[in-house]
Amino acid sequence: MSDANASTGEPSAPGAVAAPTRVEALASALAPLLGDGIAALPPRAGELTLEVPAGELLRVALQLRDAPEYRFEFCMDVCGVDYLEYGRAEWKTQAATATGFSRGRSSLGASSEDIDASIAAEPKPGRRFAVVYHLLSMSWNRRLRMRVFCPDDALPVLDSVTGIWASADWFERETFDLFGILFRGHPDLRRLLTDYGFIGHPFRKDFPLSGNVEVRYDPEKRRVIYQPVTIDPRVLVPKVIRRDNRYDPQLTQAPVAAPPGKANG
Repeated sequence: MSDANASTGEPSAPGAVAAPTRVEALASALAPLLGDGIAALPPRAGELTLEVPAGELLRVALQLRDAPEYRFEFCMDVCGVDYLEYGRAEWKTQAATATGFSRGRSSLGASSEDIDASIAAEPKPGRRFAVVYHLLSMSWNRRLRMRVFCPDDALPVLDSVTGIWASADWFERETFDLFGILFRGHPDLRRLLTDYGFIGHPFRKDFPLSGNVEVRYDPEKRRVIYQPVTIDPRVLVPKVIRRDNRYDPQLTQAPVAAPPGKANG
């Protein structure tokens, strides 16, 4: 089979060097940025991921936006990641078990099933919470992911990029609401999806599925009140479809008795 040009589909001249793909071209353009803790991860799903230290976030973000060889003018999304139980689970994936299944993490510290033995039981300090930025260059028609880990696991904080990409405003509020990651310098860091009096952060892997607080109307106080959740913790047991005896042949094919006063026939 003769060689073909990947971009045009036409046969390439003998000895011609294939044109670099978009991912290869972007990796080559990002090479001057690498070093001092900044690394390019292997591409996945046709996109590169740039891992940046927390202290270099604003400098690298500004360079990615303004440098003519990058021109990532648009921040499409900002999302949080909790690596507390990354690569682990509490349930069997090939067959159901008698114990059922629940969250991948128990607040009581119960151990979970190892999916990959090479993954440590707990993430290293400063490697639990990360924020991922999805960037788009409309000038060069390129996409890039940028991942930044929060140095402090107990109080995860990163600099806000709203001064560089205004679209990150609500995305950072959502990440704060669901993961509890704070953004230093955000103009209005309030909850976005949960209730005003909500306690906790739902997407943390140490947050119980039933929550910590419930809301109900108190007829005596004539207002809505918050109180500790009264739902008993439980494990979800796989559904078992039992045999229904109503459809046994000896029942479905049995003769039907005639009503009183009427003859069979």
